Parts: sequence; structure tokens; C-alpha cells
Amino acid sequence: MPARDFEVVVTTAQPSADAVVAEEDTYLVLSAEPEVREPAVARLHVFHEAYAAEPVEPGSVVVRQGSPLRFLAVVHDLSQDKSWREEWIAGALDAVLREADAWKVRYLALPPLGRVHGALPRERLVVLLRAALRARPPRHLERLFLVVPDDEAAIFKELLGSSRWC
Repeated sequence: MPARDFEVVVTTAQPSADAVVAEEDTYLVLSAEPEVREPAVARLHVFHEAYAAEPVEPGSVVVRQGSPLRFLAVVHDLSQDKSWREEWIAGALDAVLREADAWKVRYLALPPLGRVHGALPRERLVVLLRAALRARPPRHLERLFLVVPDDEAAIFKELLGSSRWC
């Protein structure tokens, strides 16, 4: 299937989407539920799993099934002084688009990766997003929602310019 036109929409509210991206770290703790609950399995088993956990590669995406799908974009390594790197964000954007195609996602909600828990400049994010979309034009995507804080919506709308991309 060839690439198609799609729309990039800047929004401040979480839209209804087939897949939602979350900014994540190598041990997948940033998007974890903040509520502490008693584990369903023995505590010793939980401690062993935590001890044996291996980090996920920065720049990759972990997919969690459900409705909507959750794409955990690994752009932070919390053991580093600056936890994020631009190349990790670029890699994660590419991986998100690859997964969106594999799962035939039509509506994708994306936070401003590198800005949720980092300080990537808005302009660099837009450059990286445009580059990822040019390198891997979506085959199924109809609408990409960039979900930003209220005070950044106008800036991102201006940076993105036209909402029709192909």
C-alpha cells in the first residue's frame, strides 16, 4: 500500500486514538501506574523479576496490547546525567511509525517526545518528526495527534505550519 496524505493535529486533550505513545525510560518506569498495589504474585517473585530486569534499548518502542494500543517510546536512560538524547528520540519516532504501520493504526496520539520528561527544544522535535515522517511515510495513518500542554499549543501549531502532510 503506498503512502497517503494524513493530518497532523495539535491538541491539548487526549483524543480517542487506536494507539497512544508514552515517553519512557529503559526500565519502563516513567509510564508506570503511580498507585502502589499489592502484587498478584508472591513478593519474592516480584523482587526476583525486578533484580533480573534488563534495560530496553534507547530509541526503541515497546508495544503493550489493549485498547488503545500503548507504544512505550524509550527515550530516556535514567542512569545518564542527561537522561535523553536526540538520536534516541529520532530512533523512537521511527520505531513508533514502524509499529503504527505494522498494527495498521489510523489515529495515533503522540506527546512531544523529549519534552515530557526532558528538555528537547520544540523546534528540534518538529525537525525530527518531519524527518521521521519523510523517511517512513505512514501507509495507514489518517491523523497524528500531537498532544501538548496548553501553553505550548499555539507554538507547536506555528512550528508545524500546514496540517496536511504527505
